[in-house]
Amino acid sequence: MTNTSAPPALTQAITLGGGCFWCTEAVFVRVKGVLDVESGYCNGHTLKPTYADVCTGETGHNEVVRLVYDPRVISLREVLEIFFVIHDPTTLNRQGNDAGTQYRSGIYLSNEADREVAQQVLDEVNAAMSGRVVTELKTLDNYSAAEDYHQDYFEANPHQGYCAFVVAPKVQKFVKTFADKVKQG
Repeated sequence: MTNTSAPPALTQAITLGGGCFWCTEAVFVRVKGVLDVESGYCNGHTLKPTYADVCTGETGHNEVVRLVYDPRVISLREVLEIFFVIHDPTTLNRQGNDAGTQYRSGIYLSNEADREVAQQVLDEVNAAMSGRVVTELKTLDNYSAAEDYHQDYFEANPHQGYCAFVVAPKVQKFVKTFADKVKQG
C-alpha cells in the first residue's frame, strides 16, 4: 500500500503571548528544536504599531513571540507545555508587575491544523488550575515584528534591572524544569 500522506513539514510556526516578550523570547531561544524566535505584536487593529503605540493599550495588540520550530525535534504539545510553565495563564492582562492588554496570555495559530492540539493542552492546563486559565486561543492576525532593539533583548542586556530580576528567573525555571529540552552549546 502506498503512503499518500504528505511528509511532515520541515518547520512549523506558532505565536505566543505570555507577558513581556523579552521573557518569553529569552526562554524559547534556549529550547532544543526552536529554530527562530522573533518578538512582535499581533491581534490588534493598528497596522505595524510601534512599541510606544502598543504600550498605550489602545491598539489591541499583544506582545508576542513568533516561534519557528522543527516538529521532528519538539512537538507543539511540548512547546505549549513549556509556555504554560514559564508564565501565569491565570492573570488577565497581566504578568507580574506588567499590566495591560498587551500582556495577555494567548496562543495564536498560523496553521488551523494546530488548533486541536492547542485546545487540548489549554483544556488540560485549565482543568489542572481549577478553571482559572484566561489564555486566549485565536488565529494569528495582523502580526508585525517588534523594533530591532527588542530582538534578543535579554542576550544583549542580561544585567539590566528588569532582565536580571524578572527575565533571568524565568530562564532559570525553564532550565531546571525542562533540562532535557535545553539546547547545548
